[in-house]
Amino acid sequence: MKKSSIVSIVIVLIAIAGIVWYGKSKDGATPSTNHDQGSVSTPASVPVTETTKVSSKTSKYENAELGFSVNYPSAWEADNTNAGVTFVMPIDQSQVSTVAKLQADIVILSAKCSFPPVTTVKDRGTLVVGASTLNTIAMSNTVQGRSYFNRMYSLEKGNVCYLFTFSSITTSPESKGLTGSNITQAQNNNKAIINTADTDFTNMVKTFTFISGPAGQDETKAAPVKK
Repeated sequence: MKKSSIVSIVIVLIAIAGIVWYGKSKDGATPSTNHDQGSVSTPASVPVTETTKVSSKTSKYENAELGFSVNYPSAWEADNTNAGVTFVMPIDQSQVSTVAKLQADIVILSAKCSFPPVTTVKDRGTLVVGASTLNTIAMSNTVQGRSYFNRMYSLEKGNVCYLFTFSSITTSPESKGLTGSNITQAQNNNKAIINTADTDFTNMVKTFTFISGPAGQDETKAAPVKK
């Protein structure tokens, strides 16, 4: 390799190293040693949501921004939304069934609570959770071979509505090519799977608790940093 080429490569490497060092210093990865301007500490960011393990089968979901927590089966998959959280429930694939969806949602709305208009209501009632009483409704319907079952709980506090929804969808036996005794087996398993998920959902709602998020900085005591 020619000497001029070696020199060029060295210059490029030095330039790259300088850019990386400058980027780290600018982002705060490598703090500056200049003490003339003083140092300003940046408080650690507070997590809005947090999931912790309670036991081998149970986890806790906390949302500090929306002010609530619930315990749920660890097998469920939690996914944050803009207005709450969605839990996707696993479906036992080893059983003969046509269950296509099991899902639980918690939605916090700045509005009065109201259930959607439905044509088929299985039952209505109330559920006492601590010092709160939740209204509940169960609905079922079948459209184009798909069966839908929903259970909803609502809790109104001030101008805020806490809405809990369990949703399940089952497809027709024909969609999975089931015939004969397998159809009866699938129908029985469908009922058992949905009932179990519905019970787990209600048990989750029973653990609902209001929580207080961390307080912010008192603006009357905050002073801008002089530069």
